Amino acid sequence: MSKYDIIVLGSGPGGYVTAIRASQLGFKTAIVEKENLGGVCLNWGCIPTKALLKSAQVFEYLKHAGDYGLSVKEYDKDFDAVVNRSRNVADGMSKGVQFLLKKNKIDVINGYGKVKPGKKIDVDGTEYSAKHIILATGARSRELPSLPQDGEKVIGYREALTLKEQPKRMIIVGSGAIGVEFAYFYSAMGTEVTIVEYMPRIVPVEDEDVSKQLERSFKKNGIKIKTGAEVTSVDTSGDGVKAIVKTKKGEDILEADIVLSAVGIKTNIENIGLEDGGIVTDKDKILVNDYYQTNIPGYYAIGDITPGQALAHVASAEGILCVEKIAGQHVEALDYGNIPGCTYCTPEIASVGLTEAQAKAEGYDIKVGKFPFSASGKASAGGNKDGFVKVIFDAKYGEWLGCHMIGAGVTDMIAEAVLGRKLETTGHEVLKAVHPHPTMSEAVMEAVAAAYDEVIHI
Repeated sequence: MSKYDIIVLGSGPGGYVTAIRASQLGFKTAIVEKENLGGVCLNWGCIPTKALLKSAQVFEYLKHAGDYGLSVKEYDKDFDAVVNRSRNVADGMSKGVQFLLKKNKIDVINGYGKVKPGKKIDVDGTEYSAKHIILATGARSRELPSLPQDGEKVIGYREALTLKEQPKRMIIVGSGAIGVEFAYFYSAMGTEVTIVEYMPRIVPVEDEDVSKQLERSFKKNGIKIKTGAEVTSVDTSGDGVKAIVKTKKGEDILEADIVLSAVGIKTNIENIGLEDGGIVTDKDKILVNDYYQTNIPGYYAIGDITPGQALAHVASAEGILCVEKIAGQHVEALDYGNIPGCTYCTPEIASVGLTEAQAKAEGYDIKVGKFPFSASGKASAGGNKDGFVKVIFDAKYGEWLGCHMIGAGVTDMIAEAVLGRKLETTGHEVLKAVHPHPTMSEAVMEAVAAAYDEVIHI
């Protein structure tokens, strides 16, 4: 039996980062993966979707070349080539992970792993043992009983990434990050898209102002939106799909070529040996302490299968913290209140901390500032004036409670707010930190100025 210090089950952005950090800390490390290195995020999520979205953005630039004083007389899209580019990007990144694991002398064990009592993992009949076993098995597309996926007419995100033909009409059920990213991609490529969202507004976890702005932007681009609506059943017997949608006004029948189910995720905690090992779960999650130890000594869990936010960067941070704790380093528990969320549709969305409604509900006396990109020189020059930056501060102490952005490139801007909040930066400190002009990022400073009644450019 092969013996290791640490075995990681799953090679997504939680698993492979954990394995590399473990190796850096001097642990003899192995990683078990049943499919492709990099997991869902790299192969079927974060990376390939961004490649698709970039193709859609370029296509939109071509359509609007005249707005920039340019003349493009002939252009077209090749849907297969767009999908193939996305797959090639994902394949390249997967090979990059393979290189990093090899560079860090980590053994890659291919196969289906199950944990066993006694700090062991069975991989397709072969047992391996370790002093510490870290579970990082991630999640998959969740299926609703009213919306069973057949992989052809009712699909999840995997199939949406690799369709052979572009559908003429698509219904997207759910308007979280996955739903709105695919809505933008397919709409920009020419598909007639309808979003059906159960909650009263799209991207319901975001600040209400962000939701309203995205809805305006989407509708302007021809995307149809039904909120407070529920798909109760689908009929796939004909050429396309008929979806029965229940709304406050009654029932609608929507017809499309394909229905994309984007209603969240289901954790991969079945059939990995948790019951045999006595590892406790609750509400589809493995219960862990602040350092990701399960109730059974020597077994840990990170990423989507634990109660924190199901985001790639969260899984990576959890894995690093977990192995550094194992190594005896002084580590602080992760602050889940300061985790940025990013959505990569156009316009992009990025946020961290409390929404305005949450801050009020928690009893804060708040200062709110908002700066529209319509007043930004950089946004005007770039032709991307949709959106704004919104900041929320505690009026008493100047604590930065939340930051919410929607617009071009905001996913690259949110880190300023994350770092500022980590360093307990006050509103006045942000205001007096000189931001470069003209940039999109100066909108953060301008929004803070608006909160403190010092704004100049609006």
